[in-house]
Amino acid sequence: MENMKKRCGWVHLDNPLYVKYHDEEWGIPVHDDRLLFETLILEGAQAGLSWVTVLNKRANYKALFDNFNVQKVSEYNESKILSLLQNPGIVRNKLKVRSAVKNAKVFIDIQKEFGSFDTYLWAFVDFKPVINHFKTLADVPGKTDLSDRISKDLKKRGMSFVGSTIIYAFLQSVGVVNDHEAGCWCRSE
Repeated sequence: MENMKKRCGWVHLDNPLYVKYHDEEWGIPVHDDRLLFETLILEGAQAGLSWVTVLNKRANYKALFDNFNVQKVSEYNESKILSLLQNPGIVRNKLKVRSAVKNAKVFIDIQKEFGSFDTYLWAFVDFKPVINHFKTLADVPGKTDLSDRISKDLKKRGMSFVGSTIIYAFLQSVGVVNDHEAGCWCRSE
C-alpha cells in the first residue's frame, strides 16, 4: 500500500530509507537549529554526489559528528578532523569535513546575531514557506533568486559548500520551500 502512493519523481522507491525521508521529512518546515545544522552539513557533503549516498551514511554522520551538536563540531581540532577523514562511514573529502567545522563556527555567530539560525533563515521568506506548484521533477529549478541570496550571505559570513544549488536543496529539505510535485501524496498533507 505504501508504495502505491504517488510520490515525487526523485524518490527511489526501492530504498525504504529514501521513501521514509521523502514521506516524513522532505519539505516539512523545520524550526530546530540542531536539525537545520545537520541538514546544512549533509547537503554540503552531498555536493557532487547523489543524495542517497549521503542518506545511507546519515546515521554514521550523526554518530561521528556528536549528533550535530553545533558547539561540539565547532571545537573539533586537527586530530578529530583527521580521525573523521579515516572513517569510511562518511564522505571522506577533506574540504567537506573541514567546512563542517568552519560552518559550525559561522552557524554559532549567526545564532548569536539573530537569536537562532531558524530566525535568520526563515526571515528570508517572511516566516512562511514558499509553496511552488511544479508538475514534474523536470520543472523544478536547481536554484532560485532566494537560494542565490542566502548562498551569497552565508558565503559572505564565511561558510563554504553553500553554493546556490546546495542551498536550494537545503531549503527544499527543511521546508522553507515546498517543491512536492503536483499529485504527490505529501502535497496535500
